[in-house]
Amino acid sequence: MQTLQNKRILVLGGTSGFGEEVARQALQQDAQVMIVGRDPERFQQALGRLMAVGRVAGQSFDVRDEAALATYLSQVGPIDHVVSMVGGALSGGFLDTPLSEIRAAVEAKFFTNVMIAQQAVKHLAPGGSLIFTAGAGGHPQDASGAIVGNQAIGTLVQGLALEMAPQRANAVAPTWTPTGLWRDLPTQQLQQNETATAQQIPLHRVATVAEVASAYLYLMQNNYVTGQVLTVDGGFSLV
Repeated sequence: MQTLQNKRILVLGGTSGFGEEVARQALQQDAQVMIVGRDPERFQQALGRLMAVGRVAGQSFDVRDEAALATYLSQVGPIDHVVSMVGGALSGGFLDTPLSEIRAAVEAKFFTNVMIAQQAVKHLAPGGSLIFTAGAGGHPQDASGAIVGNQAIGTLVQGLALEMAPQRANAVAPTWTPTGLWRDLPTQQLQQNETATAQQIPLHRVATVAEVASAYLYLMQNNYVTGQVLTVDGGFSLV
């Protein structure tokens, strides 16, 4: 298992939720962390929280902007691990969801991460890795474009693992977890979602953000895991 001490870790989407917790846990292992987020206010708030933990820097911009990402990567130097939280969610089946929304979900989850891989691999240090975010739970008939995107992330890391070797590529697939992704939901609806999800999970609860984040650190530290999607869902995908 590789120590993260003094490793340079870039978290794309590191200003809230899983991303911020990955950054925090890496800092606690004395890594040097960089975070990127597109909302300037949330970026500054997260940066302030993380600076109390360890060595952290970063920049606020939209990582979907290929030119902006390329410029940033060229400025930061070699990176040991790049973590991408980029993607989104979508509810609705293939027949009742506008085609534009299905396209947007696949674009956000899959094609944006292909672009990130193409740019980031150029700046990856020897022995480094790329870690993406897929998802577990949901069904093709009620989460159409999101399911396609999640499955495509699995295909992406399989291909990258061979193209990049001996550098590594993996992904984490959490199920529904209360994070900043759902910040716009009313509190009551958020609680209802959590209760309904917990009832479908064999462990009878949703994950904590820290539990999911620890999976990303495992994939950074285990040098013999590549081309895999690590599912963190309390057994949700088994039922």
